[in-house]
Amino acid sequence: MEVTLITGASSGIGEALSNKLAEKKHNLLLVARNADKLQKQCNQLSKTYGIHAQYIVADLSKPNAANEVFDESKKRNLLVTLLVNNAGIGSSGEFIKNHLQSELDMIYLNNASLVALCHLYLPEMIKNQKGSIINVASLAAFVPSPYMAAYAASKAFVRSFTQALTEECKPYGIAVMLFNPGFTTTNFMNTPANNNEWGQTLVKGAYTQTSEQVAFEMVEALEKKKTFHVSGRGNRFTTKMAALIPNAIIAKVFANQKRKEMNL
Repeated sequence: MEVTLITGASSGIGEALSNKLAEKKHNLLLVARNADKLQKQCNQLSKTYGIHAQYIVADLSKPNAANEVFDESKKRNLLVTLLVNNAGIGSSGEFIKNHLQSELDMIYLNNASLVALCHLYLPEMIKNQKGSIINVASLAAFVPSPYMAAYAASKAFVRSFTQALTEECKPYGIAVMLFNPGFTTTNFMNTPANNNEWGQTLVKGAYTQTSEQVAFEMVEALEKKKTFHVSGRGNRFTTKMAALIPNAIIAKVFANQKRKEMNL
């Protein structure tokens, strides 16, 4: 059975995307950590849209989780024709005060597991001459961001890796897209690493979209066969302006502004 695999599928952008794609009759393989939520989600999607929805419970911040997802999908005889690497977490605050293992887990989830899943599923896509990949980065991928240093750097990695992979896959007819949402009203900021005074300051006044708006743009970009998309008109304007200013200046101004807001 052909399926669309979505990581980070049980909430936020991933959950909204699963609904959009189920509506378009994609059979789904959802990956996240919350088994109860995934089970209810798959039952509802199958009932509402008449598609096959199943799930794999996995924590992609842990080594070998990507391999376990791949092996389980093979046991079920599933052919992944669309891979959406959506799972990601962030962190806010002074880097030296952040919990080291949390920072490393974030990098593993945002980068290592994304790379692993691409590497595991691409050979079969190439063999069958059929398949697409969407790697979800962030507006933070475009500039160094003080007080979310490791997160922004992890998304810059996703940006660079995906744009290079896009070109490598073109001769094989495999479409790869870099998708960049900005601040989205999800539970992303409601984690111990983000739900703090720094996190609230960092997103204050940010241009915001809902998960449904982001998912709509992602599906639209996929159908238009785009290789690059920034979600939200305001975010697209921001990236264009940022490209005109040296990164060092952006980082300096951003840091000074946030320190002022924090009364430091």
